[in-house]
Amino acid sequence: MSEYFALLIGIIIGLAALLQEDFVLTLLYFVVAAYALSRWWSGRALKAVVVKRIFNNRAFINDKVEIHIEVHNSGRLPVVWLRLHDSLPVELSGSEIFRRVVGLGPHATQRFTYTIQPPRRGYYQVGPLYLYSGDLLGMAEEEGRQGHIDYLTVYPRVMSLTKIGLPSRSPMGTLHHHQPIFEDPSRVRGKRDYVAGDSLRRVDWKASANLGRMQVKQFEPSIALETVILLNLDRDDYYYRSRNDATELGIVVAASLANWITAQKQTVGFATNGADVQSMAADGRAPVLPTEKGRAHLMRILDILARIQTTEKQTPFIQLLRRQRVHMAWGTTVILITGDVNDALFEELFIARRAGLDIVLILCGHVIAADEIKHKAQHFGIQIQQFASEADMDIWRR
Repeated sequence: MSEYFALLIGIIIGLAALLQEDFVLTLLYFVVAAYALSRWWSGRALKAVVVKRIFNNRAFINDKVEIHIEVHNSGRLPVVWLRLHDSLPVELSGSEIFRRVVGLGPHATQRFTYTIQPPRRGYYQVGPLYLYSGDLLGMAEEEGRQGHIDYLTVYPRVMSLTKIGLPSRSPMGTLHHHQPIFEDPSRVRGKRDYVAGDSLRRVDWKASANLGRMQVKQFEPSIALETVILLNLDRDDYYYRSRNDATELGIVVAASLANWITAQKQTVGFATNGADVQSMAADGRAPVLPTEKGRAHLMRILDILARIQTTEKQTPFIQLLRRQRVHMAWGTTVILITGDVNDALFEELFIARRAGLDIVLILCGHVIAADEIKHKAQHFGIQIQQFASEADMDIWRR
């Protein structure tokens, strides 16, 4: 019971005692009945309100996401007034705020649209949608309830890459390669005259019959890329003054490489020691994605990269490499994205190279011992690249 209603009842009872008139008691009964009816009406009408939130739950940074709110009164009683408020996380506080006050007749529907523009990657909670209602005179207390919660996945920035030199030891595949050691029999480049020593399996008998001399097929040289991207998100492995920017840069590099490899119709796998806010594991560990092809697989990688967060000593990067290395086939290209490389990690990389893996090391952000790390990488025959910012990735876009 509201304070104002209690005050009104007190005044009426006081008048009834003072005047001792029947109409005052009648007024008292009327007010009490009106209050009870208002409470019943507002509560029953609010329960009949059905709310839907419709939007595209995946977007990229700075995309404008339209959120459609549909409010429907499924009951026979009109909703005198209904106040709506859709809550958003602090990270989306710069977006449009949705607040409305409407009235709904029996079986009536109203639709609203507002826009949010996520400024950074992440996994954002949208909602709950709060609904409040009451009677027209404000006699009854305000009724309220919560709607459902949805989630918006915002992907990291994906740079369009055009020129990347990834090593590979596999003799078959679809990527054109300048070394003529490996040839792909599915990619015929042309024909030439037969010379002693040519395999009869390469003879084009139809062309030989037409020309009257032996012709052999020439094939395009190619390589295959079976690539695994390992992303280090241990905060302690990045320079403390720029670790946030450096880890975000590492995520952009991982997303861009996965996109490029997928565009080349090659297989790519992904693993990280970061924490996944949607992970069902008890320790919050992100799922490991084995090497696969296709856009659907790429979107699974981007989903993880959107949700992933840095950690402190959850799984050391060297343990992640050891754990994944035993499952990698000979000739796999392993791309390690990190902010630092110590002697123990270099020893593990050397073991991986001896096991037949090709190693690509990418340093992100400011690295204090960058020159020493590059010198060691060259000594071990490891391809290395350092990016201090996204602008440095232009060397892969020329």
